[in-house]
Amino acid sequence: GGEVRGEAWGPGAEWLLEQLPRMLGAEDDPSAFVPRHRLLAVTAHRRPGLRLVRTGLVLESLIPSVLEQKVTTLEAYQAWRLLVRKFGEPAPGPAPGRMCVMPAARTWALIPSWEWHLAGVDDKRAATVLRAVRVAARLEEAARMEPAAARERLEVLPGVGPWTSAETVQRSHGAADAVTVGDLHLPGIVGFALGGDRYADDAEMLRLLEPYAGQRHRAARLVLLSGRVPERRASRMAPRGIERL
Repeated sequence: GGEVRGEAWGPGAEWLLEQLPRMLGAEDDPSAFVPRHRLLAVTAHRRPGLRLVRTGLVLESLIPSVLEQKVTTLEAYQAWRLLVRKFGEPAPGPAPGRMCVMPAARTWALIPSWEWHLAGVDDKRAATVLRAVRVAARLEEAARMEPAAARERLEVLPGVGPWTSAETVQRSHGAADAVTVGDLHLPGIVGFALGGDRYADDAEMLRLLEPYAGQRHRAARLVLLSGRVPERRASRMAPRGIERL
């Protein structure tokens, strides 16, 4: 019926309830998107509830994005789960068992090197996270900036490039135009769906998304939701498992 009931517990509960509408996409405007390809028109029609959410929390989006750099999704999710469960606090309220709150910036800064290794995180990604948490307050200020300015601030940090900044502001800002470049799979998926080119590169992907300037991330999301992806012609990238070294 268009209504949402929210309940919250613990420190920050009042803030969370105030932020809840934008976290659920209330500030997003799907009507700004005008599909110019049949696939996108059909997908938008079938997914009328799609909203780009805005969490307003930069570090909470940045750290998982850093963990996803140049590894499989499975490795990144496993690293996040291990680190948050080991160093985070139990979630307050009637939360599911073992659900934890993300560690505070100071806690991330104190994680020993061997714990990063045991979680399968290499030195480069760990160092990027450590640099980020040392300037956490400055990074969180970016939540009040426009997405482009926020990305500029994030990319000043060594180890954070266009891929990571886009992935971050897509969540922290609900940035409708922050298309991810430098991704291993996305150009081929978008190229195949919109142009029949499974071997498309970033330049070709951006060309195909140009008609949706201002809404390119939403267009890419709709492509992914359409299910029209090229057949896999090679085996999945194998996890490196550096924690076993």
